[in-house]
Amino acid sequence: MTPAQKAMKALEAWPDLTPCPTSCGTGRALRHARNEIVHFHSDRDVDLHLTTQAIQRLHYDFAESTAIRMVPGSRWVTVHLDCDTDVDLLLSLVSVALKAHAAHPGRPSPSDVSTGLCNFHRVTVLPRDADV
Repeated sequence: MTPAQKAMKALEAWPDLTPCPTSCGTGRALRHARNEIVHFHSDRDVDLHLTTQAIQRLHYDFAESTAIRMVPGSRWVTVHLDCDTDVDLLLSLVSVALKAHAAHPGRPSPSDVSTGLCNFHRVTVLPRDADV
C-alpha cells in the first residue's frame, strides 16, 4: 500500500470528510461542508487546503519540513509522502485544516490569491535522494 493509499484509507474513516471528485480534475478528493480539504494527485503527492491564518501560523514549521512545499499566495500546501511519518504529518495537518475552516467559515478575503486552485502543476517535487 502506498503512503497516499494509507492516508486516504485513514481519512475516509473520519466522519467530517466525504469523498468527492477533485475540482482540478486530477486524482481523488475529500471535502468538508463546502470546502475541498485534501486532493490525492498521485501515490505520493497530496494537496491540503488550509486557511490563510493557519498557513501564517505554521509557515516557519513548514519551511523546516522536507515533506511540505508551498506556493506563495496559495491556500494549499503540497505534502510529499515518502514514509509513515509523512502520512502522520498529513493526518495532523488535515485536523488543523478542519479546525481552521470551521473557525473561519466565511468567504475568502480578497487578499487570498488562488484560493480555489490547488497546487497541482504548480509545485515540482523532487525525490529526496535525487542528484541535483
